[in-house]
Amino acid sequence: MSTPRNDGVEISFVIPVYNGASTIARVVEEIHERFADLQFEVVLVNDGSEDESERVCAELVRSHPGTVTFLQLARNFGEHGAVLAGLNHARGRFVATLDDDGQNPPSEVRRMHEEIRRTGRDVIYGRYRVKRHGPLRNLGSRFNDRVANVMLGKPRDLYLSSFRVLNRFAVDEIVRYKGAFPYIDGLILRTTRNLGQIDVDHLDREGASTYTLRKLSRLWLNMFLNFSIAPLRISALLGAATAGIGLVLLVAIVLDKLYFSPEVTLGIPTVLVLLVFFSGVQLVILGTIGEYLGRLFLDHSRAPQFVVRYVRGGEHGGE
Repeated sequence: MSTPRNDGVEISFVIPVYNGASTIARVVEEIHERFADLQFEVVLVNDGSEDESERVCAELVRSHPGTVTFLQLARNFGEHGAVLAGLNHARGRFVATLDDDGQNPPSEVRRMHEEIRRTGRDVIYGRYRVKRHGPLRNLGSRFNDRVANVMLGKPRDLYLSSFRVLNRFAVDEIVRYKGAFPYIDGLILRTTRNLGQIDVDHLDREGASTYTLRKLSRLWLNMFLNFSIAPLRISALLGAATAGIGLVLLVAIVLDKLYFSPEVTLGIPTVLVLLVFFSGVQLVILGTIGEYLGRLFLDHSRAPQFVVRYVRGGEHGGE
């Protein structure tokens, strides 16, 4: 359940933390330096880190009482589950989401905050002037961008990134989602098209990226299956196309046997190849339907988006 809005907080910073013990303190300190003139809060969500992130986040709560809130999740739920947990606790009129590794400069949030106030947009994305991600993540981002154009109806000139500022309307609509597979950008695009972006700096990362091929694949599946029925339509079209091909081949074989090559024996290899081809198509279609049914089952079985073990700091106070 989301935290009630507090009009005294101008902007909340939601930061999912995963193995960010060496970087998160610097990010939080810079936020306090850059936004000292505003009422703000920082919501740290430790997403099952395997390093000292929990201890570092707890120390930041003690160092900044009243401005830093720390959510410890019971296990790793992924970036989007962690962000959703933070959005449920954010109280600001505007909410900025950024990474824990220092690649998203808090100084750029100031410009994004001014832009969303000036334009009245629901969300302002940060479009990186020069991307400093690794090759795998850059490849995954480009692929996700192309798929989002088709599956989610994303404007082609809009760059989706985890560096964004949302207004209270967008946040309140997003946290209403109760499905087991959250995808923040999909929820944004399902809520509004009043979106904007500005060019921002993207700094070099300290240490290796925590994004793996498995995480990128899971993110892609969440976007591909949870926010569109296009895969089912593609499966239906694929089935119709292969059935049409099969019918044409059948007619061609009969005509060839009757009028052109009556002496040629219809071979078993041809039958086997056709059988394997159409069996593969059927498995693709059944697999797609099965994935949808599995996700429906998990949704109806109340599989959690996230589980908060405990909360420290902020409005909750103390330990």
